[in-house]
This record gives sequence, structure tokens and C-alpha cells, in this order.
Amino acid sequence: MLIRASPETTTGGRWAVLAVVLAAAVLDLLDATITNLAAPAITADLGGGQALVQWLGAGYALALGVLLVTGGRLGDRYGRRRVFLTGLTGFTLASIACGLAGDPGTLIAARIVQGAFGALMIPQGYGILAATFPRDQLGKAYSLFAPALGASSVAGPVLGGFLIQADLLGLGWRAMFLINIVLGGGALLAAVRLLPADDGDRNTAVDAPGAALLGVALLGLLYGLIDGSAGGWSARPFLCLAGGLAFAGLFCLRQRTARNPLIEPSLLRHRGFTAGLVLGVVFFAAVSGLLYVLALFLQTGLGYSPLRAALHLTPVALGIVVASVACHRLVTRLGRVLIAIGLGVTLLGALWLLAVVPGGAWALVPPVFVVGLGLGTCFGTVFDVTMGDLERHQAGSAGGVLSATQQLANAAGAAAVTTVYFHAATQDLAVTHSLLVVIAATLTCCGLVWLLPRRPQNHH
Repeated sequence: MLIRASPETTTGGRWAVLAVVLAAAVLDLLDATITNLAAPAITADLGGGQALVQWLGAGYALALGVLLVTGGRLGDRYGRRRVFLTGLTGFTLASIACGLAGDPGTLIAARIVQGAFGALMIPQGYGILAATFPRDQLGKAYSLFAPALGASSVAGPVLGGFLIQADLLGLGWRAMFLINIVLGGGALLAAVRLLPADDGDRNTAVDAPGAALLGVALLGLLYGLIDGSAGGWSARPFLCLAGGLAFAGLFCLRQRTARNPLIEPSLLRHRGFTAGLVLGVVFFAAVSGLLYVLALFLQTGLGYSPLRAALHLTPVALGIVVASVACHRLVTRLGRVLIAIGLGVTLLGALWLLAVVPGGAWALVPPVFVVGLGLGTCFGTVFDVTMGDLERHQAGSAGGVLSATQQLANAAGAAAVTTVYFHAATQDLAVTHSLLVVIAATLTCCGLVWLLPRRPQNHH
């Protein structure tokens, strides 16, 4: 790929490019998680009930996960600047559509479109930075992602709760999406001015049929799960599940025969990578479901306002930030043992939550912080260790697959755990049953962790 980065780019200019890339990543994180908090307010306004609650997060994560690898390939083919600007423009317009939606169907469709444009925008960031920064400064630039995203995970729910409660201009929950006119619009103006131009490489192959098969498979499975749990297990959800499984089989067949498959078949021949892939699916599905359920319980079970619920969930984000910073250097020394410790801490927090759920919201704060510590220990570490046995040339493909898997697990987890939540007789039982699912999933991960490589790449 020919990059036309200006040789006289100043140090300040480079950091401005980094700020634009970080702003896009922060926008994605905010919009991925903000509906956890807003779901009760949105359903009270638009209707849609349980199905809308489940689709708000799942639709976004589904589109993002299915198209993330394809989005990276499109950047290689057509130029990262061009695809990034397309993604950011579409993301901002889809955010406006979300904020103006007048019924549940329109809002869900806009969320899916928002996730799809996010999948064009997010994968371009690292490549743009690699074209902008000298090699000796690149590590320093990348190192700012974790604290920036960690701070956003703390500030995002609080901002969302504040916007709903403040009811700016009578907009209520809509302000959470419409604020992207300012945030996304500002980032877009800066991106047009600052990002280096690149031509792309038209020889880069994009497996569009593979992405389409995967999308249809996951949409069928997710629709069947949500439709069955919300509307009853008639013939329709079973047909959707069967269709999803059939298309999943076609996707697997396509990956074996395609010249440039989405998932490089050689990756799955590594036991450690396959184990990490399964562990990641189970773990991220469980925790995304847990965080969604806690946000629902604080509002629908305990009657808290969105802002008060956000403040009670802030300890999760603080725990993630603290553990992420603390574990950054430990991963090279401890490897998979660090993941086992993180899973153990997550399990302890979930068991503690199980014991105090009937005790009210303040009793939830210490175990919620402990859960955050467990999540922060695992989040980056799982992927680093999972790629430990791979060849260097496989790392890029593996990273894209793992990132996409995390988003798809978020979609499946939000749908599955909230299905358990909505089918309990009381709010206390709903949280209890959801926590038991999370505990069982975490115990499964505790068994899988010993199949992972011992150390991250280059640290054997």
C-alpha cells in the first residue's frame, strides 16, 4: 500500500492524528455500551418491551462483529483514510437516525447500521498510526489506547445517565445519540484535515460471500433466541435457529474452500488459539450479559434513575482500569496464570453478588468493583496469551478474528443472559438466575485456560 504521509509532519500533527483515531474508538465504546443504561427509558417511550431491550445492544454488536474483519480488508484495498472517513460519516448519520427513531423497528435498524459503519471505522486506526508515527514512537502511541478507553468506560455511562436525567431540550434518551452530531462531526472535520492519504492496494481480496454467510447465520441464531424468549417458542424462532445453523455450516464450508477466507484455516490448527477463541466467546458473552442485567436490575428492580444506576456501576469500570494498568507488565511473566487469577477474581465477585443481591444497591458496590478487577485482569491478557503459539505472519489475521469474536460474543451474551433474566418470576430471582449462568460460564473458562499457550508471543 502506498502511504502519502507528509515527511514534514510535525510531532504535534502526529499526536493530533492519534487524537482523531482515539476519538473514533471512544465513540464506538460509548455507543456500544450506552444502551445498557438507557434501555428502560427507551422502552418506556417507544414500547417494544423485552425484544427491544435485547436488540439494542445485540444488533450493534452483531453488525460490528460480523463486518470487523471485512472492514480491515476494505481499508487495505481502498485506502485506510477513505474507509475511515466513510465509516465515521456513516456512524454519525446512523447516530442521528437512532436519536430521531419513532418506533422500535427503526431504532433497531439504525443501531445495526451504526454497528456496520463502526466496523469500517475501527480497524483502520492502527494502520493509520503506523503510517503516521516513526517506528520508535509507535509503542508510545498505542499505549495510550488502554487508559483512554478505560476512562471512557467510566465516563460513558455517567454521561449517558446525566443526559437522560437532564432531559436536555426535552430530548430524554435521544440526547445520548444526538450528541454524536457534535462528537462525530468534530472528529470528522479533524479527520478530513489531518489524516494521511493512502491509495490502498486493489489486489487485496475481500471475502464478501463469507461475510454475508456469517452475517445471515448469526442473525438467524440471534433472532431465533430473542424472538423465542420474547414472543414464545412457536415455529418461527425454531425455524430461524435452524436456518442460522445451516448458514453457519455453509460459512464453515466457505472458509475451507475460499482463496482468501475471513478466518485463516491454519489458525484453527493451533490448539492454544482454538482454546482461546472458545474461552473468549464464553467469557465475553457472560460478562456482557452480566453488565446488562445489573443495569436493568438497578432501574427496573430497585427503581433507580439512569444517573444513579450509572454511578452504582462506575466501580466496575474503575476496577477494569485499575487492573488493566496493574497487569500490563505482569502478562509477560505470568502468561495464562494471570488469566486464571482474573477468572478467579471474577468468580469471587459473581459469588459475592449472588450473596448480597437481596440486600439493596449499596451492598452491590464492593462485589461490583471486584468483578471489574477480574475483567480488567482478563480483557487484554486473554488475546495476548491466545496468540502466543502463532507465527508472526499470522498475528494480524488472528487479532482481527479475536476482536470480531469479542463483539459477536457481546451480542450473544446480551441476548442469552437477558433471556434468563426476563423469564424469572421476581427481580431478585432474575438476577440470581443470571448470576448462576455467569458463574457456570466462568467455571468453564477456568477449565479452558490451561489449554492456552503458557506465555504471550516472543516470551516463551
